[in-house]
Amino acid sequence: MTLPTYFIPHGAGPCFFMPWTRGPADTWDKTAAWLKGLVATLPERPKAILIVSGHWEEPAFTVGASPAPPLIFDYFGFPPETYRLTFDAPGSPELAHRVRDLLAAAGLPAAEDPDRGYDHGVFVPLKLVTPDADIPVVQLSLKAGLDPAEHLAAGRALAPLRDEGVLIVGSGMSWHNMRGFSPAFTAKSEAFDSWLSEALADPTRREEAVRHWSQGPYAREAHPREEHLAPLFVAAGAAEGEPGRHAFRDVAMDVVISGYEFGAPVTANA
Repeated sequence: MTLPTYFIPHGAGPCFFMPWTRGPADTWDKTAAWLKGLVATLPERPKAILIVSGHWEEPAFTVGASPAPPLIFDYFGFPPETYRLTFDAPGSPELAHRVRDLLAAAGLPAAEDPDRGYDHGVFVPLKLVTPDADIPVVQLSLKAGLDPAEHLAAGRALAPLRDEGVLIVGSGMSWHNMRGFSPAFTAKSEAFDSWLSEALADPTRREEAVRHWSQGPYAREAHPREEHLAPLFVAAGAAEGEPGRHAFRDVAMDVVISGYEFGAPVTANA
């Protein structure tokens, strides 16, 4: 069974696990509900999750190889209880070695970090996706420079994992401008989201669109720096030539945010 790949929105800091006061209290409810239901939509329960977060960059693609990764509370200014969250999913040194070897075999610079923990782009959404923390999780870094072609290539190299029961997930945000969460940006976010969704759906033009994503409407207002979009490049690359679909959409903090699925059959009501 070949698993699809995903790009998921991971919200704002620990937003799912605190009273939200920076807008309506239900701002993140739809995103949380989608993440909670994600595993149930898969053709089989994953044996492991390989996740790429927008919060880790290295000179080479680097995979976390700790058997018991700690949590990295890399957010600031949130309530004290959000710094006591737990997520005890085990790592998998074996999967980490496999990831490194696949990347190296494709000619990509690859390394391992035996101590790296899970940053909030990992543990915050995965606490919803796997609340029992019973699926091993391995995190892969972005590569410095954030070159779309390199991250597409990394996804292609990792595609065999989909047949080995590994769910490949990119964790970021489809709109990520810290000064661009306001009604003044709603229409711009809708335009960028529509362009992105159309481009990702068509596997015959997806790679070209990803490589030149910054030419999309309001692209640099959506992502002044693309670290929160680059995880999508890996997820898309791992399903090269296969269908993509807009799997989730909501308006949060006055802008459109979306999630995407690649490599699963597209049904008429998708």
